[in-house]
Amino acid sequence: MRDDFFDNKRFNMKRLTSAIKVIPIRLNTTKHTIRLTEKTFVGIENANYFFTDVANFFLFLGLIIKETFSTDFEFKEFLRQCYVIGYKSLALISVTGLIMGLVLTIQSRPALVTFGAVAMLPNMVALSLIKEMGPVITALLCAGKIGSGMGAELGSMKVTEQIDAMEVSSTNPMRFLIVTRVLAATLMIPLLIFYADFMGIFGSWIGVNIKGDVNYVLFFTQSFSHFNFVDFVPAVIKSFFFGAVIGVVGCYKGYHAGRGTESVGKAANSAVVLGSLLVIIVDLVAVQITDML
Repeated sequence: MRDDFFDNKRFNMKRLTSAIKVIPIRLNTTKHTIRLTEKTFVGIENANYFFTDVANFFLFLGLIIKETFSTDFEFKEFLRQCYVIGYKSLALISVTGLIMGLVLTIQSRPALVTFGAVAMLPNMVALSLIKEMGPVITALLCAGKIGSGMGAELGSMKVTEQIDAMEVSSTNPMRFLIVTRVLAATLMIPLLIFYADFMGIFGSWIGVNIKGDVNYVLFFTQSFSHFNFVDFVPAVIKSFFFGAVIGVVGCYKGYHAGRGTESVGKAANSAVVLGSLLVIIVDLVAVQITDML
């Protein structure tokens, strides 16, 4: 009888020990399952947000194209935006273009002197500025200045419900606010790029005259001596695409800003980041197409 009691007690202790060992494993498995489920839902939610944002962007672009060809075009607002985007950016573009040409000349001259090819310096600088450096660097500067300005301005109008008030007063905000800014950016940013190229060549002439004496007319003649009309076409075409991308992205981020004041800063920041990224992507595509042709 006593042996049976101890046998039952040992059997119960074994069951209790095995239960104690199993319970933590089941709890840990449940926790990992919950964490995995939460991460999955977060990933699905982020993916849904991304694809929804892309779809809204293309719908927004379609509305811009539709309103661009409407009969009631806001010409006065378009001229005002050209003044804001173009004229008020001249100082920044002037300094940037001048420094760009000056630095490129000072950095390239020693290598060309080593190979006895100093005479090729004006043409090399002009080719680099017009084909690649001028359009890309100027477009990135415009994405920072113009794109952020559009995002912040339209975002503050969205927060203060000025856009809703325009819709109530039967004014089309898409035509008055968005189309005018996009078209002004598409027209003025290429002009700013051409101006930056000119200032870059002028800065290159200053850099050459630091250690020499070259006539300005002779320098310009040497700069464009090996240029063909075909060399200008890719730079001109992609400059218009740069302007359109910066205008559309800045207006989209500002127009779809949230209701809080914090969303104005987020709209301006995301306009700069996305605009700069798309400028680099457009430049990559343009270079690949030009290389294939």
